[in-house]
Amino acid sequence: MKPFERSNEPAETDWDAKRREMVARQIRARGIHCERVLAAMAEVPRHLFVPASLAGDAYSDSPLPIGEGQTISQPYIVAAIAEALSLQGHECVLEIGAGCGYLAAVLSLLAQKVIAIEAQAGLASIAREKLRQLGYGNVEIIEGDGSAGWPEGAPYEAIAVSAAAPRVPVPLLEQLGRDGRLVIPVGRRESQELLRIVRTGSGFRTEAICDCRFVPLLGHYGWSEGSSPEGQPNP
Repeated sequence: MKPFERSNEPAETDWDAKRREMVARQIRARGIHCERVLAAMAEVPRHLFVPASLAGDAYSDSPLPIGEGQTISQPYIVAAIAEALSLQGHECVLEIGAGCGYLAAVLSLLAQKVIAIEAQAGLASIAREKLRQLGYGNVEIIEGDGSAGWPEGAPYEAIAVSAAAPRVPVPLLEQLGRDGRLVIPVGRRESQELLRIVRTGSGFRTEAICDCRFVPLLGHYGWSEGSSPEGQPNP
């Protein structure tokens, strides 16, 4: 069985009910109030973005492995990122660390276009095909070093980073437009803070959203084995 084929879960499984329960108990109850974000989380079929063997756990309050050493973030964290981006529907969003494509699918319902970069060729291919099959036509998956962003599409009104950085990568700050929002986990490999950084007329404003734990951001401006990461102290 291929990693992202439909599971052997009984056909009568009420996935819509599972998503509604997930939104009510894990997301709304924890303080996520943006109705557009809640609606997107209730719509995107998370169970189709995880390996078939884990479909039954897709709506649990936890991250899940998706292969290549990567994970799909727990639903609350996905919703927290989406809400912090403050999307109105007209934006072009850059996502760093596309993984299985789940966050990109959620963001695609909240923005005009999503460009998602994934370093792992296998995951990028699976995410691209899954999003195509499910009809998320405003998402583009690009294989590459996401730590350097994607200058070809800049400036962005919003950037979401789905992997932990040792410090905020300079290129991501440079690729933010005026009033643009960057949401990124920053800290040690073992634990991080999810930060929201807004570009203002005079610089950057930073606020902490919550503690979190993501897989490391690899690449020129992320973590690398045996060398110090390049970047810039948090603004």
